[in-house]
Amino acid sequence: MQYGLFNEPQQTWDSLDSLVDHMMKLEDDPLFPAGTNMVIYRGNPKAKLMIVGEAPGTEEDRMGKPFVGRSGQLLDKILRAANFDPENDVFITNAVFRLPPGDNGKPLRKPTSDEIVYYKPYLLEIIRLIDPVIMLLTGNVATESLLGKVGITRLRGQWFKWQDKWAMPVFHPAYLLRNPVRTPDGPKALTWRDIQEVRKKFDEIMANE
Repeated sequence: MQYGLFNEPQQTWDSLDSLVDHMMKLEDDPLFPAGTNMVIYRGNPKAKLMIVGEAPGTEEDRMGKPFVGRSGQLLDKILRAANFDPENDVFITNAVFRLPPGDNGKPLRKPTSDEIVYYKPYLLEIIRLIDPVIMLLTGNVATESLLGKVGITRLRGQWFKWQDKWAMPVFHPAYLLRNPVRTPDGPKALTWRDIQEVRKKFDEIMANE
């Protein structure tokens, strides 16, 4: 038994499949009443590069997999540009596993801090089972969940030691879609530098495994 948030016992599972089976049956999580689907992962459970997203969007909710809409297509393009195969070299999950409902007339909203806290033990268990060497934290929600920090513009591109792993906050692909400028210091150029740095560190780590 591990201890998670607030020093309460955190249950562990012997396999990803058993954890996913448990999560798919959850009915007491804060976003269950919204009636959306549980969206847990896609990619290779044996991969050593993990990407942590924020929460599913409408397309992800419909298909039951993270990063399958426009943001996911851009993410895959970024990964391939750095010679990562999105299906074989990467494991992709979320910090929050259900689509938040609309808020103030908007179709979607960001997850709240309470929702991030609730789902965090499940993310921690996924990390324990997958055991990646590098984690990319896309956007503020993922960064808040694992690092307890926000401010992606300030934090992106920096390496943080998280237990025995390396974590780097990066811009969420949705942010890149909303800010398509191609200036040398723009979000797309910065993300390209970040993914190149990730490729370099990944190769260094794997060469010493």
